[in-house]
Amino acid sequence: MDRKGDPRVHFVMNLVLSAVFAAVVLWGSEFIGVTEFTLGRFAVFTGIMMVLTYLATR
Repeated sequence: MDRKGDPRVHFVMNLVLSAVFAAVVLWGSEFIGVTEFTLGRFAVFTGIMMVLTYLATR
């Protein structure tokens, strides 16, 4: 039973979970006054989280 699953499902799960994490972190940093929440920062942080997650699981 060494099944790895569909890589498209893994990609979408990584995208969704990274986006949620990025949104929570950026919202929290805006709440305490460190930075503001912008779509650009959200996209960049989501991308960074996706890459880090991919590297950590390989």
